[in-house]
Amino acid sequence: MITIDITGRTPIYEQICKSVCGEIARGVYKENDRIPAARALAKELGLNPNTVAKAYSILERDGIIYSVAGKGCFVAKHEGKADKRLTEDFERKTKEALSAGVPKQTLIDIVESAAAEAEKGGNEQ
Repeated sequence: MITIDITGRTPIYEQICKSVCGEIARGVYKENDRIPAARALAKELGLNPNTVAKAYSILERDGIIYSVAGKGCFVAKHEGKADKRLTEDFERKTKEALSAGVPKQTLIDIVESAAAEAEKGGNEQ
């Protein structure tokens, strides 16, 4: 399920990109699966359709999805592209945290805690 946090600092279109990549990385959507139509997703999430269209455009540019006129958007042969997009974001945020003075061990503890939670099935995204 694609989710967003309207109160978060991350732009909504970027949250949509991350959420779609997460769904692909977890195998919810597989190669050539149709993802929700931009207008339908916008309506479901209470967003402007242009916001979802922007996210889909970025995902298509990055080779994560492809569109077929009149049919919708589908998962491209990703060969780890969704995973790569997610890990690049993680790496960037990690560097930001280290530059801001967060101790390396604190970040390691956070990752270990999140991994343990995910293994128990408590991590949706």
